[in-house]
Amino acid sequence: MIKWLSEPIHKMDENDLLQAQLKQDQLTKPQGSLGLLETIAIQLSALQQTHSPNVDEAKIIIFAADHGIAQENVSAFPQVVTAEMVKNFSAGGAAICVLSRQHGLALEVINLGLVTELPEMKRVENKVISSGTHSFLREAAMNKAQFRQAFELAKEKVDQAKDNHCRLLILGEMGIANTTSASALVCALESIEPQVITGVGTGLDSDGLQHKIQVIKDALFFHQEKHPAGLNSPLDILQTLGGYEIVALTASYIRAAQQGIISIVDGFIGSVAALFAIRIKPECKAWLIFSHQSAEQGHKMVLELIGVKPLLGFNLRLGEGSGAALAYPLIRSACLLQNEMASFSSASVSTSVHSSEP
Repeated sequence: MIKWLSEPIHKMDENDLLQAQLKQDQLTKPQGSLGLLETIAIQLSALQQTHSPNVDEAKIIIFAADHGIAQENVSAFPQVVTAEMVKNFSAGGAAICVLSRQHGLALEVINLGLVTELPEMKRVENKVISSGTHSFLREAAMNKAQFRQAFELAKEKVDQAKDNHCRLLILGEMGIANTTSASALVCALESIEPQVITGVGTGLDSDGLQHKIQVIKDALFFHQEKHPAGLNSPLDILQTLGGYEIVALTASYIRAAQQGIISIVDGFIGSVAALFAIRIKPECKAWLIFSHQSAEQGHKMVLELIGVKPLLGFNLRLGEGSGAALAYPLIRSACLLQNEMASFSSASVSTSVHSSEP
């Protein structure tokens, strides 16, 4: 259905991996003393096929979309907040805007389909597929043409980033009720009960959480009855239960890996999209750096399903790429430390180990 998915992922070069490890071992520090920063620098060296990895050319892209499932009162916030936050992104008032200014990174927001029609605004590109998805409680969230369009729009944005020499993407999302969609997606993909994975999202009370869990249960039952043999693939599940922004994130992670671009994965929504990307194209996992473990209930489980440990644990649950942007300077530091630290020989520092024994 989507031809470019068959294109290969850039593979990590084992010789470059070895050479980067050797370089790390020669720097003026005890081996392994920089922990995950060493791991990141070695990984990026192998991916970029260089002894001097670089992520200075980076960009932030936020995909925004509304969800039909919001009609089922599964969020503490009304659906109009999606549009209001997109306007806030445009005005520069959101957390991700502050972080983009701090790091001097370009920020672009892609409106894939809101219930509220938006005018032309700074930083916002209107690529509307439809005015939000359908409620997956009663039908598929999107049809095949809409699903394909979300995939192709994501490919277009990643290809543009590649043309502009981007080496790293910070990807975020905005969409009221998207934790409901993300929870349902994981349940369907991994056969997990909704109460295990579903959290409070933007701040539901206990009654609201139980209602959200029941909506997901009812939706999964509806689609199981409709498709007794089960949904056939991760792509089918995404089309049936996903949102445009989640589909676009999934496609972006895959396309970025095909184009040799590293992606920083944000919180729960981003990690669910990454899980789907890896199930579709397992080789793309090497190109993903997971920024943090959020306070959302299911995030830890999703990270465990992927088999990764995130860099940060600040109990964030904001979304919009904020955790990924917070991790960016750590990744940049990892590169700079490998590239600019002196070696033992260049600094004339002894590498011998002296015993304290007489």
